[in-house]
Amino acid sequence: MTPATKIGLSIAVATGLYAISYGALGVAAGLSLWQVMALSLLMFTGGSQFAFIGVLSGGGTPGAAFGAATLLGVRNAVYGMQIKAMLKPRGWKKLVAAQVTIDESTATAAGQQDPKEQERGFWVAGIGVYVLWNIFTVVGALLGDALGDPKAWGLDGAAVAAFLGLLWPRLKGGESIAIASVCALATVLAIPLVPPGVPILVAALIAGVWGYFGKGPATEGLEPDIEPHTSREDHS
Repeated sequence: MTPATKIGLSIAVATGLYAISYGALGVAAGLSLWQVMALSLLMFTGGSQFAFIGVLSGGGTPGAAFGAATLLGVRNAVYGMQIKAMLKPRGWKKLVAAQVTIDESTATAAGQQDPKEQERGFWVAGIGVYVLWNIFTVVGALLGDALGDPKAWGLDGAAVAAFLGLLWPRLKGGESIAIASVCALATVLAIPLVPPGVPILVAALIAGVWGYFGKGPATEGLEPDIEPHTSREDHS
């Protein structure tokens, strides 16, 4: 088993298990088992899925939830350009690669130096996460449905907590913390003034304008959520 394969498998297991919480929260937000499964099968990006159910659980419309999820999924398009240049997939592989291009598969590929290992790491991590994420989505949804009233267990606010858990590790610089703080304040101020789901779109607009006119690197905020693997040779 090569290093890229080991990394890809370990990441797949760790990430896949996290889908248990998504499945439970999706049911708590009012989605059916089939709807929760469809989001994992088709949308397949954790941050966007948590944003989607977070807006719904807060009383937002499906349109607002979809808008928030789409904004968070934009960076996968950037990953797609990186993977296309790195692996040069062709034919049916291009379609499959587009579906499994996420933080984890991109980071696993980018962390390898050998082209074959890059390709191997991408596919093992991407397909591994996709399969396990969908399996544990069903597990979480069934467990969440068995719990009964979500408010009795505090699951109505758990989507927000899960999303903050995804966001917090990305606040690594002064500017990113400032943007997050301003967006949070804008969200709080907008809540009593606009329909549910719209405040997060307001915050996203503010972040986008700030990012466009800001002084940070062009790729800031698009880094994979995990640190790419580095071998001993990388430090020599």
